[in-house]
Amino acid sequence: MQLEILTPEHKVYSGNVYGIQLPGIEGSFEILEKHAPMIASLGAGKMKILKDKNNTELYEITGGFAEVLNNKVSVLIEDANALG
Repeated sequence: MQLEILTPEHKVYSGNVYGIQLPGIEGSFEILEKHAPMIASLGAGKMKILKDKNNTELYEITGGFAEVLNNKVSVLIEDANALG
């Protein structure tokens, strides 16, 4: 699936991924291939990009929104800091 992560200042990530784990305002959740359309509010916490089953990137985010539509995930966040 296609993933795009943006802050007001720059593009954090753009590319094909296996999935993404996000900190929702009511708890963490995961989006995988062919997920149903949705919009979710994000809280502060850890965002994990699953590039494939063995390769991940981890970020600390401060909140924002995620949209899933037609096997594309758009994540709009205030800020992201790479971890690890």
